[in-house]
Amino acid sequence: MFYQRQILPVLEKELHTKENLVLTGMRQVGKTTILLHLFSQITSENKVLFDFENPLNRKIFEEENYDAIWQNLAHFGITKERQSYIFLDEVQHLPRISSVVKYLSDHYPVKFFLTGSSSYYLKNMFPESMAGRKLIYELYPLTFSEFLAFKGVERRTPITFSEKVNKKNMIAYELVVSYYNEYMRFGGFPKIVLEQDVVRKKELLLDVFTSYFEQDVKSLADIKDTAILRDLILLLVPRIGSKIEVAKLASTLSISRETVYSYLTFLERTYFISLLPKFSASIDRQAAGSKKVFFCDSGLASVLGGLSEGQRFEQSVFQALRPHHALSYYQTESGGEIDFILDKKTALEVKTHTGKQEIEFLNRRAKNLPVDESYVVTLDYTQEKQALLATDL
Repeated sequence: MFYQRQILPVLEKELHTKENLVLTGMRQVGKTTILLHLFSQITSENKVLFDFENPLNRKIFEEENYDAIWQNLAHFGITKERQSYIFLDEVQHLPRISSVVKYLSDHYPVKFFLTGSSSYYLKNMFPESMAGRKLIYELYPLTFSEFLAFKGVERRTPITFSEKVNKKNMIAYELVVSYYNEYMRFGGFPKIVLEQDVVRKKELLLDVFTSYFEQDVKSLADIKDTAILRDLILLLVPRIGSKIEVAKLASTLSISRETVYSYLTFLERTYFISLLPKFSASIDRQAAGSKKVFFCDSGLASVLGGLSEGQRFEQSVFQALRPHHALSYYQTESGGEIDFILDKKTALEVKTHTGKQEIEFLNRRAKNLPVDESYVVTLDYTQEKQALLATDL
């Protein structure tokens, strides 16, 4: 069964445009499934799909003379004489593919659809010479709305935050809050969401980590001691939602701060973690501030270490916001924080329990910010006017 993802309408609009389409993201988030769906939507018979985890498929594109690739494709019924559509899955296995794509799309009527598991690798594979010839989209684990769709739960929620707040409904909340608790605990990897057995869910989550470590880390990173990277990941779990203290991490691991920075960069560019900058109207000041860490998925973080209820909740809210907003956090001069600033215009504080006091604190901290609206995202149901239910995100 095919499940709708929120990014799909955007990708479907690109089916017949000129630019090549690249879909990247963490392992096992559903890239191959989407690629297969897009392939099925092309009505032309002059199309083909290859999985680059198969070395025989990679060999088709390893010709020194790129024009000769068409001779290989002819065995699959593909002609260069009219518009063709070539779908390539897991392209990180063939580093030279970007030059192949550039040459063929420059000289022939062909459109490429590609997937890969790492922006760290893909963005280096597709350099500026491919500017104007490609569109890169990122796919993440499921948001809560997508999670409900995978569970077969249909619902309609208002679009804007103000509408969501004003149209809160206790019955609608009660119908989905148990699903949200499951979402916080096991996250949004499609395979884990569809698995019914709790023990199997945990085993599959551990397999996601093993797959990442054995394939992305060992094939993409020049890291001599992968045990240190593993230990860094485990140190980051209890720090979810908190600012990273690089000096303390370096001291604990007995490595240099420069090494910690390089490892954090690798983890971020392979989608394992996200580093939120401190909000500032100045881009330079924002880049220089301490960053807060979040993982790619609450379920994966949970099997790697113990998370408090508050951390697991904040991580789940982050996952709901990440695909649709540019995120940062805010800190006052006195040290008070606002968990998320969305697109530099909306302030969100995250609290499992929300009352008038939490809303007053938020308004006090946000009063000097150039934001249009402020809300407290809450796990528990409340009718407070500035309380936004996490189940409605």
